[in-house]
Order: sequence, then C-alpha cells, then structure tokens
Amino acid sequence: MKIERVALRRIALPLVSPFRTSLGIEYERVALLVQVTTSDAEGWGECVAGADASYSSEYVEGAEDVLLRHLVPPLLAAGSMTAHTVAPLLAGVKGHRMAKAALEMAVLDAELRGHGLSFAAGLGAVADSVPSGVSVGIMDSVPELLDAVAGYLARGYRRIKLKIEPGWDFAPVRAVRERFGDDLLLQVDANAAYTRADVRHLARLDDFDLLLIEQPLDEEDLLGHATLVRSLRTPICLDESIVSARSAADAIALGACRIVNVKPGRVGGYLEARRIHDVCAASGVPVWCGGMLETGLGRAGNLALAALPNFTLPGDVSASDRYYETDITEPFVLRDGNLAVPTGPGLGVVPIPEVLGEVTTSVRELIGEDY
Repeated sequence: MKIERVALRRIALPLVSPFRTSLGIEYERVALLVQVTTSDAEGWGECVAGADASYSSEYVEGAEDVLLRHLVPPLLAAGSMTAHTVAPLLAGVKGHRMAKAALEMAVLDAELRGHGLSFAAGLGAVADSVPSGVSVGIMDSVPELLDAVAGYLARGYRRIKLKIEPGWDFAPVRAVRERFGDDLLLQVDANAAYTRADVRHLARLDDFDLLLIEQPLDEEDLLGHATLVRSLRTPICLDESIVSARSAADAIALGACRIVNVKPGRVGGYLEARRIHDVCAASGVPVWCGGMLETGLGRAGNLALAALPNFTLPGDVSASDRYYETDITEPFVLRDGNLAVPTGPGLGVVPIPEVLGEVTTSVRELIGEDY
C-alpha cells in the first residue's frame, strides 16, 4: 500500500453543554482530522489532542505542526507499507503519541477498507455491541448534578462517572449514591487533582462502593498510586499514567493500579492499545475504553476496541448526542444501554461532506509525489 496524499483538516464542533473537569471547561471540540489517500483506499484518523496543553503536552496546533514537518513526510517517502510499519517509521520522532495515533488510525482505516475488513475484525473484537457509560462533568451545584445523572439514566446509560476535584468529591458522590441507590454502577475521575497528602480524604470514598477511582494523583506518581492501592478498598484505575504497553506492565508490577483505562490516542494508536489490552489480560487486570470527546470517527474506532474480550467494564464511549447536536458522521445511537460496533469496512463510517464542510476551519495537504 502506497500513501499518495495526506490532508490535515481542522474542525470546530460546539458541545451541547459545557464540559467541566478539574483541568478546565470546554465549550467546543476543536479537533484535527487526518485523511489518507492510498493506492487502494481512503482512510480517516482523528487526533484527540485538545485546544490547549492542560490535559497533555500535546495540543491541536502542535499536533498539526509535527504532522506537517516530521510525521507525514516519512510516510509519503516510504514505499509499500502497512499500518504496522507506521510506528517503526516514526520511531525517530520522540513523543507526540496523539499525532502519531491519528496518522496510524487513518492508515489502518485505509488498509482495512482496501481488504474489506472492519476495525473490529482487524483488532480482534468478540462482541457486536458494548455497554455504554457516561462521564458527568463538575457542576455548579449538587441538585444540578442529580438532574443531569437522572437524565442520563433515563436515556439508558449503564454506568455513571463523576468528575471530581478537592471541594467537589465527597458531597456529590454521597448525593448520587443516596438518590439512585446501591445498584448504580458509579465511579469517579480526578484527572490527577489530588496528592499523596489526600490519602485519608480519598479513603472516605470507600463508603460508597465505587467501581473505581480514576487517576487521583499526578501521572508520574506511580509509587503514590501504589500507596493508595494498599490504603483504599476502592480499586485504583490509571489513565494518564498509562502511555504504552510497557508503562502498563510497569504499573501493574509496582502494584500501582487494579484497573486500566485505555485511550488509543493517549497511547499512540489502536495497535498499541490492543497490546495494552493483552498485557493487562495476561495479568488479570480488567480494562475499559476512555473517551476524549471524539467525533463519530474516533467513536467508531473506540467501539471496535471496546469489543475486545478484556474490556469487561462499561467505558466512556457514549452516544453521539451526549456531546454533539450534529456529529460529522452518522450518529451513534444508544439502544438498551448499548452501542453497536460498526461492521462496515474500516471504521465503518465516513464524514458527511456537507456537515464536514460546515465545521472545517482549515485544510492542509501534502502530496506523495513531492517527497
């Protein structure tokens, strides 16, 4: 397979409501899409980097720049290739996992489309639908939070995740548990908002029978997380700390987590995400698929990933209307608490041209014959 052209398209999609975490508030999804044209097919990728560098050192403008200058040219200059050769070809560029993941995703999409295979088949999925959870941001008040959770449960979501931070943790969790009962699958996500000094405070969450506490401490503090694992009954889940299969293996060996959140963009792509799945499965550590406000493109890929056998907990792959009034692809619709895994070639979805045109803010193209 020879890559003939790569287009980088920046888009801006307004969110149906502001999404607040301990890191800040988002009002729209500014995303970078990668469109790859090969000798056999066309493929799409989505970069999950945010508009700023608050969640990660990567951000949209930086991702676009490194793709233009350092990542796309080697692929255009290469001869015949597959998605599995993308990572080795780009190994000379340090970091930039989100940018690399978007490019590899587009190549994998094109490759699978060329063979008439779905993402699910290519990754080794074993399910045709996956249970859907929803992430609920930090609210202005507990009553507002309870109304939001009630709305999501009425729509059929299987699991609720609450974003927390110091000052917004114990009270909202208690209120949700008391209002909706012990049968509700409930977990919390701190986005690294706490420190080792908060161990006793976090231990108060043990009273609420949570599925897990996600990334309570800084992403580099594996030893601190290991201390939490020993100090709390509630399972500790790592998110930002896990950037590769090697880091997952290290975290498990250190006893720093009992559950892992897998985000393909954060770890460098779907192929590395599958390796993390395999490492965790071999160690008896369950995984679930996180979300990064993806459009329908990233949502399609995440559903295929979440259909692998060790994804035993409901993830954050929510319906399209959780975030967007109009997605750039045909929307993913929640049915009986599940989302269907696409079965068409590649991702199984493509952008709707009219919608894509309306939300596009810039396009940059690189042509293979120039390299």
